[in-house]
Amino acid sequence: MPDYEPGCLFCRIIRGEAPSKKVYEDEHTFAFEDIRPQAPTHVLVVPKRHIRGLKEAKPEDSETIGHCHLAAAQIARERAIEDGYRTVLNVGPGAGQSVFHLHVHLIGGRHLKWPPG
Repeated sequence: MPDYEPGCLFCRIIRGEAPSKKVYEDEHTFAFEDIRPQAPTHVLVVPKRHIRGLKEAKPEDSETIGHCHLAAAQIARERAIEDGYRTVLNVGPGAGQSVFHLHVHLIGGRHLKWPPG
């Protein structure tokens, strides 16, 4: 079984079959600019291995999910937004998930209010 889902937009982006503005890549993750940014920095960090979403993740996916967050922290350091940023996982359509490939939103570069949403 492949590590990607043929019809998945993010899998296609990772494989270079769909356009994106790449920000970061390593062995496990691929990060690119969100096409509808909600802040000066709005980057999506996705695992290269297809995981549909957090609710479908298995215990063996924990290292991959953690690696996505560490990649987000690296990007935040590179963009000098360490004074305040947010990492977000939207889970399901009711939370705004529209692409069903697990992804971490890195949002920062402006004051972020609480509560979000």
